[in-house]
Amino acid sequence: MKVDSHQHYWRYAAEDFPWIGDGMPALQKDCGPADVLPALQAAGVDAVVAVQARSCADETDFLLGLATTHPQVVGVVGWTDLCAAGVADTLDRYAAQPLLKGFRHILQDEPHLPALLRNPDFSRGVKAVQQRALVYDVLVFDRQIPGAVDFCARHDEHWLVLDHVGKPCIRDWHTKAEVPGRWLASMRALASMPHVVCKLSGLVTEADWATGNGVLPQDAKTMLECFDRALELFGPNRILYGSDWPVCQLAAPYDVVHSLAQRWAQTRLTAREQNAFWSGNAVRCYDLKLPTAT
Repeated sequence: MKVDSHQHYWRYAAEDFPWIGDGMPALQKDCGPADVLPALQAAGVDAVVAVQARSCADETDFLLGLATTHPQVVGVVGWTDLCAAGVADTLDRYAAQPLLKGFRHILQDEPHLPALLRNPDFSRGVKAVQQRALVYDVLVFDRQIPGAVDFCARHDEHWLVLDHVGKPCIRDWHTKAEVPGRWLASMRALASMPHVVCKLSGLVTEADWATGNGVLPQDAKTMLECFDRALELFGPNRILYGSDWPVCQLAAPYDVVHSLAQRWAQTRLTAREQNAFWSGNAVRCYDLKLPTAT
């Protein structure tokens, strides 16, 4: 079976999505589970984890509502204000929802990220998430990872999931010598923590997708090299497949993203390791209940 551990759904309203810019018409529309279902079926993907895309109180309930009506959505990573005084009560309410698997905040867009990561209220909220056996997804650019290493080390009571292989800057990989080394050093630090898991997702939009040329061969090669390094550092039992649909469509359709991961897995992993990558690791990390195969 295959689990896509990273998809987003929304009813588009510009004020709710400040990160969707004018140059992203592919995202300036409603995107729901039914829109991607044919692509999932063609790729043989059986189940999905829906991940927050809005930092607002309605987001978690919206995603849970979709999950109850679309059986392929087997888990939700939602959003709540982890700095709020009443966060424990909020988490208790959500922890009783069997499809709620974790929380995320769009850390990469925080103007003062180091201050937030050191904020005692935020730390208290993340600790409360982990105490309820819920996952916290970490979304940062590779240049921000050094500041997040201590944060990840302090929050070790449950799984942390690093989104998008730490978002290495593929577009600058061959023109700025510091980029590969900076990313690799950061990934090595995170991989040394056994509670940190890495999603092999989201790399197509770290390339120069604005050119409209899709995934260039040299960028695809770099992405596969990043997957290789992640495998070496995290091992086959701490990597997950994710597409980052519909955001990936800025650079490539679903079938291209899936094919890139499939080509890599078939040439790098044993049969048992492929099962772990495609579903087993996600099931263990997010405590998923998969649909019965027919």
